[in-house]
Amino acid sequence: MTEPDKPTRTRIIEAASKLFYGEGIRAVSVDAVAEKAGVTKRTLYYHFDSKDELVAAYLEARDQPNLKLMAGWFDKAEGGLPQKIEAIFQNLARSARHPRWKGCGFLRTAAELANLPGHPAIRIGARHKAGFERWLAGACAEHGAVAPAELARQVVLLMDGAFSVMLVHRDPAYVEAAGRAAASLASTAQSQAV
Repeated sequence: MTEPDKPTRTRIIEAASKLFYGEGIRAVSVDAVAEKAGVTKRTLYYHFDSKDELVAAYLEARDQPNLKLMAGWFDKAEGGLPQKIEAIFQNLARSARHPRWKGCGFLRTAAELANLPGHPAIRIGARHKAGFERWLAGACAEHGAVAPAELARQVVLLMDGAFSVMLVHRDPAYVEAAGRAAASLASTAQSQAV
């Protein structure tokens, strides 16, 4: 499918996604998004009432694909719960080694908009993080973990902490270390179930 054949709204969201993820929310103007999407600023504003609405749409478009990706890494990993959880971190570390990797788009957006707690993108980011945590708690329960919701929360804390530290140090070894810690927590949660 060629770019002009895509619906205009889709082209705008894809352009915004590349620019917002690559350069940051505040660094990218609506004019730049319109140019990258190959539309006029007026057309962009026909589809989105404001830049805030466009930022929210950018994150909304990342939500399910990101969850599906992490669930796929979990499902494809061999071994028990500890190995499956660690596989998510190993794949994140692999992604972080790519030169275009800029961290977690949800966390970066939340950091940029920290002074706007009611911003729609903050709500979407919170919903995404909570959705991942719920999914992980369910997966932990299916694998016999004791207190699966608590385990999922601890894993999310390790993951988001590793994302933050990697933005500072640009070293994927932090995500690998967090993955080992998460696997250890999962192993303990399973051994307590016996």
